[in-house]
Amino acid sequence: MESSARKAFNDNFTPKKYQVFLDALNKGLKEPIAFRVAETPVFLSDDFRDKLLVAGEDIINVILQPNFKELTERAIPEKWNVANENDHPHFIALDFGVCKDEHGNIVPKLIELQGFPSLYGFQIHLADTYQKAFEIPDNQTIYFNHLGRAVYIDLLKKTIIGSHHPEEVVLMDVNAHEQKTSVDFYITQKLIGTPVISLEELIEQNGKLYYESRGAYKPIKRIYNRLIFDELDGDPDIFNKVVDIRKPLEVEWITHPAWFYRISKFTMPFLNGDYVPRTQFLHEVKQIPADLDKYVLKPLFSFAGQGVIIDVKKGDIENIKDPENWILQEKVNYEPVLQAPDGGVKIEIRLLYLWPDGDTKPTLAINLARLSRGKMIGVRYNKDFDWVGGTVAFMRK
Repeated sequence: MESSARKAFNDNFTPKKYQVFLDALNKGLKEPIAFRVAETPVFLSDDFRDKLLVAGEDIINVILQPNFKELTERAIPEKWNVANENDHPHFIALDFGVCKDEHGNIVPKLIELQGFPSLYGFQIHLADTYQKAFEIPDNQTIYFNHLGRAVYIDLLKKTIIGSHHPEEVVLMDVNAHEQKTSVDFYITQKLIGTPVISLEELIEQNGKLYYESRGAYKPIKRIYNRLIFDELDGDPDIFNKVVDIRKPLEVEWITHPAWFYRISKFTMPFLNGDYVPRTQFLHEVKQIPADLDKYVLKPLFSFAGQGVIIDVKKGDIENIKDPENWILQEKVNYEPVLQAPDGGVKIEIRLLYLWPDGDTKPTLAINLARLSRGKMIGVRYNKDFDWVGGTVAFMRK
């Protein structure tokens, strides 16, 4: 990590500045932010940024392979097979842990990946607020590929809205207005004009979708999809209550739900390289490794770390009845390289890509970062800690 920027930030940090930052971050929002935002951004060195670029490019090249859909067909659960899949994902997120290799070098290691949107709107607001509240120099940026704020927003519009009118494109999630990430939904609405609606608010007439606005039905040409089907899994009667979005409808998906499954843990065994942990489908493991303490066992079809076995025993593997739906992955050990006032903190960096229709490949655009002191990244493992939570990474322009 970049040491001079870190020292300058820490030397000038005070709890009062952090509170002023939080107040500014929440100012003008419909509701206070529902997740913890860290005291600090991350400052990337040029060397680590360049390693991230190489790591990301290697993974994107696999996704661009002509046979990628064929490789990942089994990834889509039959009950969540949605009609009208398109030919590419519009969003790709790659999560890297900041680690130390066998030579003592600080390197990124892939943790997970997803063909699904992330906080593409909120991260702009977060970075702007950090920069102002903590006087981060203008030569620092959160954008890749020489993008600036305005050009990034144009790319976001091009990806989500395309040739349509903003009112014809809806950001949709189950219980959208109550989601923890709804702050991102409403910031996105301010940036590009897309209405925010819940799954329950969709109206179908003769295979076409509408939403109600000011007493009139407005046609929906595109859905900016923020819905993860795992959240519907507990209600087998859900599509008796709301529109069955799996069936053929006259609507475009940005991005289609199939890509959430295709670009996921399922993709990991097809990846190679210095920045990818060795990963195998469990049913293809010919011999259980003797050093199981160096591996983690993950179910393919779970969300937010549910079902992951960190301290793997031989019996755990032998007791799994559907090994084709699990992966055995080399354990990634985060290195606490971010220096807080009272010790080291672990970092995870998410590279966020945008891929509008008409482009030949995705563009690495922006990033998200998370800080942790717990056993794993995530809120449930970091209660009672400070200098943890959601943040963003700055790097030199």
